[in-house]
This record gives sequence, C-alpha cells and structure tokens, in this order.
Amino acid sequence: MTRAFASVELGDDLPEVQPDVSMENVRLFCASARMPFGRFTDHEKARAEGLPGAIVPGIMSQALLSALVHRWSPGCRIENMDTIFRAPVLVDSKPTCRGVVTNTDPESETIELDLTIVNEAGETRVVGTAQVRL
Repeated sequence: MTRAFASVELGDDLPEVQPDVSMENVRLFCASARMPFGRFTDHEKARAEGLPGAIVPGIMSQALLSALVHRWSPGCRIENMDTIFRAPVLVDSKPTCRGVVTNTDPESETIELDLTIVNEAGETRVVGTAQVRL
C-alpha cells in the first residue's frame, strides 16, 4: 500500500535495508543485465584490475536504492533518481541502504529523499537523491 502524502514528515527516516550483495546474487544480476565482466563476478579478476575485490555494478546499487524506496512506499513512483558513486560497494560485503525525507512539496505532492549506501565501517559508498510521487 502506498503511503499518504500527508503522513510523510520532513526528516522521516526510511527503514534501513541490508541487501544481499553475495557473489551469487551479483552474478545473477550481471547475467540478467548481460554484464559478464570479471570486475563484478570474480574477486581475482577484479584484483587484477587494481580493485580490492569484485564490485557491485553501479546499476545494481541504483536498483538497491530503488528497492529501498519501494519497500518504504510500495506502489510509489520514482520520478527521478540521481546517484554519485564515491567508492565501490564490494561483493560479499554487508552494506546498508538508508534514506531520509529532505523535502515535501504539497503543490506537486512530491517527496525528495536523500539516499545512501554505507559499508560495514560506516563509510558512505553511494549517495543519491530521489523525487518520489506517492
């Protein structure tokens, strides 16, 4: 059920999500997206490219943030999402997706969210914003 616009307050936190970025899930995602690149699906191949290990594809990180928004308000419409990749999200890590309401526009009934993916050390890996219509 979609949230009512009137029930959303500035500063509301979205419930945190710890997505599954296991090698198995990343390989499934990459197969579906036709992205069979070693930097995403093989730790050794990623290290050979100078990475610390296999990394979660950027479009998968965006999908994880989209899923966070839809868990918070099923049926909502994400009208726009912008992300900045500050550092890679590592495959087989334990990231956390977070979001907070940063603006509400009663005229258009849209909500602006700040979104982040942080690693186990609390370091921000991905930041973004989304405009959502409930």
